[in-house]
Amino acid sequence: MHHELQVVADPDAVAGTAAAFVARLAQACVQAHGRFTFAVSGEHTPWAMFARLAHEHVPWEHVAVFQVDERVAPDGDPDRNLTHLRESLGAAPAEVIAMPVNDADLDVAAAAYGRSLPGRFDLVHLGLGPDGHTASLVPRDPVLEVSDRLVALTAPYMGHQRMKLTYPALARAQQVLWLITERTSANRSRGSLRETGRFPSAGSRRRRRSFLRTRRRPTRALRAPVPSRPHDHDARPLCRAGPVRGIRWL
Repeated sequence: MHHELQVVADPDAVAGTAAAFVARLAQACVQAHGRFTFAVSGEHTPWAMFARLAHEHVPWEHVAVFQVDERVAPDGDPDRNLTHLRESLGAAPAEVIAMPVNDADLDVAAAAYGRSLPGRFDLVHLGLGPDGHTASLVPRDPVLEVSDRLVALTAPYMGHQRMKLTYPALARAQQVLWLITERTSANRSRGSLRETGRFPSAGSRRRRRSFLRTRRRPTRALRAPVPSRPHDHDARPLCRAGPVRGIRWL
């Protein structure tokens, strides 16, 4: 599989470049099959991207935004990813399908969210936390072994239990986008991701790195036992399997 890595000047350039890419993809996918399905992770990188994306030409009425993960916390809590996602989107009329982390029975709520997921995601965003984890995939958490559900609950981590998409759900991605603007330790990143047995080493020789990476098909990191399905869109380049793109801040 072909990879592309683009180096940019700073985190603001990462957000702007990512926003422009998402806008182009959204336009192409809406034109191809009438809808753009986008699953987003939390933390600061997507918030900056969405703040820029709100000013791009995006067919928002045909955009459905799902959550990759969410902390179990009250509505409006500053620890909630949804709080910042809505602030960043502003008045953009996208459909935001929020994880129901305030329901009384979280297992039932997770199953319901799984039923709301599309058969495929046009794009899934994954970030990289300062300890090297991505998408609430924390080493040794039992959720890493879940293969019979699309949405599950993690063990408490950094003060919160989380609801998240499992590997089978992430494997529905037609493209995967990594946006990284954190100050991460190369050693910590390598250790945390390797311990999952699924994600590759960060491979960084620097402590400050930011990049955007897109993948057109699910990677081995996201491989899961889900049935294959034919593409239900035409052969527009941005919606087909193709190269991986990355943007890194040095």
